[in-house]
Amino acid sequence: MNFILWLVIGGLIGWVASMIMRTDAQQGLLLNVVVGIVGALLGGWLLAPLLGTGTINQNDFSVGSLGVSLLGAVVLLAIVNLLRRGSAR
Repeated sequence: MNFILWLVIGGLIGWVASMIMRTDAQQGLLLNVVVGIVGALLGGWLLAPLLGTGTINQNDFSVGSLGVSLLGAVVLLAIVNLLRRGSAR
């Protein structure tokens, strides 16, 4: 059950991050889930130690962990945009 919740929350985080970065038209459901989960990993590696919170990948479903996961997903999409287009938008 936790795995399903992890996928759903990761998909929502990926979708919100793609709306923020204006890449939603280019992404489907599967890519939103991947962006959310990989973004949570990135946020957990970069931001969680600085802010003292966990991520959704660490089974911490608090507001702070959702924010760190969202910021990680936005950073991931910015990096992808830089590599694809040469600008972060």
